[in-house]
Amino acid sequence: MLDLYGLGNALVDTDVEIDDVFLSDEGLAKGQMTLVDSSRMANLVSKLGSRPMRKCSGGSAANTVFAAQAFGLSTSYTCRLADDENGRHFSTEMQNAGIATSSISETASETRRSGQCLVLVSPDAQRTMCTDLGVSSELDKDIVDVEALRDARSLYIEGYLSSSEQSGQTAAYCHQIAKDAGTLVALTLSDVSMITFCKEGLTAMLGDGVHTLFCNAEEALAWSKTDRLDVAIAELSDIAQELYVTLGASGAQAVTREGSWRAPGEVVAPLDTNGAGDIFAGACLAARLQGASPRDAAAFANRAAAKIITQFGARLPRVDDYKSLMA
Repeated sequence: MLDLYGLGNALVDTDVEIDDVFLSDEGLAKGQMTLVDSSRMANLVSKLGSRPMRKCSGGSAANTVFAAQAFGLSTSYTCRLADDENGRHFSTEMQNAGIATSSISETASETRRSGQCLVLVSPDAQRTMCTDLGVSSELDKDIVDVEALRDARSLYIEGYLSSSEQSGQTAAYCHQIAKDAGTLVALTLSDVSMITFCKEGLTAMLGDGVHTLFCNAEEALAWSKTDRLDVAIAELSDIAQELYVTLGASGAQAVTREGSWRAPGEVVAPLDTNGAGDIFAGACLAARLQGASPRDAAAFANRAAAKIITQFGARLPRVDDYKSLMA
């Protein structure tokens, strides 16, 4: 039996430091995610010139599952990969971490490549993402391991899947299988851009509600179309039995049917906020599935998020670094 069955995009993250002028010149909204095609991705990379770049397997749900595995859960990850450098890099890195990962299933070509996410890190640690989903956007039902999903304790879905009609439908399909099997469903809203442009898809993925929902304050306000966080939390609490709203340095709000608690944050000097929400979800799910209370799980998740933003990249350098956080 798996503890966590993950479903999401398979991307290779490429981190690079830029200034705000670059974002302005390229018409990119600071701090948000923009979907681009392969041609636009190649153009952006060429304009970055000789700036140092760091590569790591990524994708929001993949980062969460990686953290959950490192924090002690047994996990799998369902995604679509092409047979190219990024696809092989992703597959090897995930499987080396002990995560059962979908096999490479596509022959690569100029128009069919594995997904890539260009993470542009500003001097104030904000990250602006340009994502070429590649074949990852074609997450169809045939790739789902139905028996493994039915036997899993929890299913985790990333909201970014709502940007693709096919992937969103597969996410809704998995949600229904999990619900019928008694598997807990967790989902993250992922990004304000998904709420702004893909809310219909997100709503379909949420179905009649989930067990656990993750978002940050900005996403909560955007979902509820309000400037009052308490109103947004009340609305989202109708969707999820457990709601976790991250608040940056102020910590996180954990809300359940039994009550609401503010888990304190940790003040650190951030270098790169990329992956903070991903590791928060992974740490929180790992703690909850290993018996922690919602408040303690949120506190542990805050600690993990504070750690990740003091370095570049969405994952800690070594699995032992995750284990040290648990200790």
